[in-house]
Amino acid sequence: MGAFNKIKEKLKKLGGSDSYSEEFADDYVEIDSSAESKMPKNKVMIRSFVIEDFSDIKSTIDSLREGYTIALVNIGPIKDKDLVELKRAVNKLKKTCDAMEGDIAGFGEDWLVITPSFAQIYRNKEIEDVAGGSEE
Repeated sequence: MGAFNKIKEKLKKLGGSDSYSEEFADDYVEIDSSAESKMPKNKVMIRSFVIEDFSDIKSTIDSLREGYTIALVNIGPIKDKDLVELKRAVNKLKKTCDAMEGDIAGFGEDWLVITPSFAQIYRNKEIEDVAGGSEE
């Protein structure tokens, strides 16, 4: 005799009705899968952004603050226009990254990658030595 049948028999003795007999006849309960599909699933999104001037970083920062975006940021256009604006934009992105405990790194001449707190950017020793300016 299954566990549900034992419970059902005890409920009958206590004066309960037999309306659950079909629902609990088997040793499993079916879960409505449509309820699961209504819940949003947070997936990591990798998005590219192009920064042509300082105001363009707003959409990048908003996406990063959501917490599920890895941003690939092309800073080439602003670098070609104005180095002061480039420094402002990169400092703002760094501060945002630090606030959310993420990681930021440059690759190539014109690209930054910014990750949320659950991701880390791999840096091998050779790259760190070159970036640090140490020569042997």
